[in-house]
Amino acid sequence: MVALNRRLELEESQRSSDGAGGFSQVWVRLGSLWASVDARTAVGAGAVGGDLSKVRYRILVRSVAQGSPARPRPGQRFIEGARIFLIDAVSEADRMGLYLECWAHEEVLQ
Repeated sequence: MVALNRRLELEESQRSSDGAGGFSQVWVRLGSLWASVDARTAVGAGAVGGDLSKVRYRILVRSVAQGSPARPRPGQRFIEGARIFLIDAVSEADRMGLYLECWAHEEVLQ
């Protein structure tokens, strides 16, 4: 049994007109999902203004039907407070299709 003990907000990027012929990126909330979040790998590198650490996570959520707006997709993100997990890939985590496995990363400038 998987312990889905963290509540994450699922968001999707949308373009919004800036009124001057351009656009800006806006993140729209799609809903909440309970998840299990496990850190997998981490990489650190120097960056302008400080050190950048990038951590990859395996995030498990209950399965959602294909085509549903509540189903996580690459390019979307999970939010937990001030933390942002950018979704890189999504697949079924088990043969019965009860859970989805979301591979995501978090970048932190220190």
